[in-house]
Amino acid sequence: MKFGMSDIMQQAQKLQEEMQRIQEGLKDKTTTAEAGGGMVKVTINGANEIQSVTIEREIINPDDKEMLEDLIVAAVNKAIQAAGEMAQTEMQGVSGMLPKIPGLNFPF
Repeated sequence: MKFGMSDIMQQAQKLQEEMQRIQEGLKDKTTTAEAGGGMVKVTINGANEIQSVTIEREIINPDDKEMLEDLIVAAVNKAIQAAGEMAQTEMQGVSGMLPKIPGLNFPF
């Protein structure tokens, strides 16, 4: 199948618009990750914006603040990873819009 330059440009414009739409939509989708057996929970949206952090009262120990800090970091990192996977799943639909050009492989 042959593609003219105008066909490729039109497809690129559609692809850009679809990616923009998906990125905007990711702001409305959230995922929650936890650490410490659910004692610390972090909710993040698809744009990697933290929406909330929940810490169970019984984990709060002024004498062991390092443990709490570690649990928060762990929960945030898990949430960021989950949000990235969510975004990647959403973007995979865009790859179907791309023309199949031999030798041109896209990472999504």
